[in-house]
Amino acid sequence: MMSEQEAFAVAPLALAYLGDAVWELAVRESLIAKGERQPNQLHQQALGYVKAVNQADRIRRMSERLTEREMSIFKRGRNAKSHSMPKSARMADYRHSTGLEALLGYLYLTGDQARMEELLRMLLAEPE
Repeated sequence: MMSEQEAFAVAPLALAYLGDAVWELAVRESLIAKGERQPNQLHQQALGYVKAVNQADRIRRMSERLTEREMSIFKRGRNAKSHSMPKSARMADYRHSTGLEALLGYLYLTGDQARMEELLRMLLAEPE
């Protein structure tokens, strides 16, 4: 676990790298909790959550619920210059998804489990 200051000093793309794993695990846990057990079906359903366009949509829907500090972390990740991008993603969506992953990585590193779980519940909720 790191202090907020130490975690804030981590490069945004490194936070996103860690946050990607946090998001992937949360998605997998959620799908299994919903009762899906077939690996192929799990994979297909997970794609609906982990694609950049879908991550971007989820963070856009709930961005007003972020604290000022969280928004700052999100923006650092969103604005980080990556040297690669999936061919299936638009630049704006890819950047938003990177911002989301950076935020999750930051919360993980700071050990703010309660807030991370709260945001994950909101992110995993189906659109109304």
